[in-house]
Amino acid sequence: MERKTTVITDEQLRHQQQVCEMIKEYWLAQGITPKAWVDTYGCQQNEADSERIRGMLSACGYAIVNEGEGADVIVMNTCAIREHAEQRVFGNLGALSHYKRRHGRMKIFLCGCMAGQKSVADRVKNSYPYVDGCFNPHQLWRFPELLWYTITKNKRIFATEDSSGNICEGIPIVRTNNLKAWVSIMYGCNNFCSYCIVPYVRGRERSRQPGEIIEEVKGLIAAGYKDITLLGQNVNSYGKDLGLGIDFADLMAQIAELPGEFLLRFMTSHPKDASHKLFDTMASHDKIAKQFHLPFQSGNDRILKAMNRHYDLAQYLSLIDYGRSVMPDLVFTSDVIVGFPGETEEEFEDTVKLIERVRFDALFTFIFSPRGGTPAASMDDPTTKEEKNARFDRLCRVQNQISLEKHQAYLGKTVRVLVDGTDKEFLTSRTEGGRLVRLSGSSELIGQYINVKITDCTTWSLVGEPV
Repeated sequence: MERKTTVITDEQLRHQQQVCEMIKEYWLAQGITPKAWVDTYGCQQNEADSERIRGMLSACGYAIVNEGEGADVIVMNTCAIREHAEQRVFGNLGALSHYKRRHGRMKIFLCGCMAGQKSVADRVKNSYPYVDGCFNPHQLWRFPELLWYTITKNKRIFATEDSSGNICEGIPIVRTNNLKAWVSIMYGCNNFCSYCIVPYVRGRERSRQPGEIIEEVKGLIAAGYKDITLLGQNVNSYGKDLGLGIDFADLMAQIAELPGEFLLRFMTSHPKDASHKLFDTMASHDKIAKQFHLPFQSGNDRILKAMNRHYDLAQYLSLIDYGRSVMPDLVFTSDVIVGFPGETEEEFEDTVKLIERVRFDALFTFIFSPRGGTPAASMDDPTTKEEKNARFDRLCRVQNQISLEKHQAYLGKTVRVLVDGTDKEFLTSRTEGGRLVRLSGSSELIGQYINVKITDCTTWSLVGEPV
């Protein structure tokens, strides 16, 4: 893999802007306002990428729509973390052939992490002839010229060259939410966990300049955004490649000191790089949400070593204990993989014991999914699907009971929430710790921080009433 990060120059970006103008003029000459739909799969980083794709499409004169039927461009921004998600994308990609048959000038692109795998690009090239283009995350900044090529040449284009990745500032952004914003502070990953495809498709870690990030956040605050999440495959590694003496905790502190009414969040963290300094920074700034997503993946040291996670159970628990010592109400959430190749029943029980010891507020739980090209995909895996499903169900029962007990402890308390939308007859809101709270009230409350008294709960959410 190429290791050198590429910085996209102002001249290169200006060329893409010129192509946007050419595409806009092309449609204006025909008296048409073209439509574009961006369909996003996977994590917040993918959603942040989709916001840039929408931004470029808007600069090209496209109206952004929420469905594929009748669109002039469809972009599927994909995730490669789990096999189930990949098969879902291929199923939906197959259905787009009917759209294109009814709308002949439609252009269809597949991008994102799936497009970073040669096997996927080859499959699209050979089995989906109606797909016009395919580009990986490293080529996202070139999307206008890729689109222009398919329009003017009426040929397919595949921009899937391997790369360590790049940094490109100045791509226009169209956000779909006017309250919550995601800000990518770094890209790629150096960890190479044995089960994970991300370093192979998103490249090596590379950090944005702190000044660029702070200016973006200032703009969001001025525009009224109330909930801002800093994104990276491993945000704790921010700044290590810059040589500026600024780490992630420093960046968080600088942003938290900006004027305005907002909460600052971040994800995702790797335990091997989480520091006491980061916990201390969170504790000392009111604008940093007291919520920490810290994936542990397994509670057994042998499995953690096989996963190439670079920490053990004792180190993980010491982070949890320190975080709670400086922030007693800190909300911890995490990821866990059940059924990693070779995991025994006893090793799985170590994971259950970890969950019972830490008592997470919520977990994102997954059954191991082999990804081609990763070391874990070729590991011996004698455990049956039925055994893995039984373990998964047991783990979920344990965590669901803990989540319910955590929520029951909220009953009668008054908490501050950001009202962010509606769900049928209810308003929806989130606590500082990210808990979903449903409540009754006027839609005029959307966008406001209010105090809510918790009156009821379920395993997955709280119910409250405005105080």
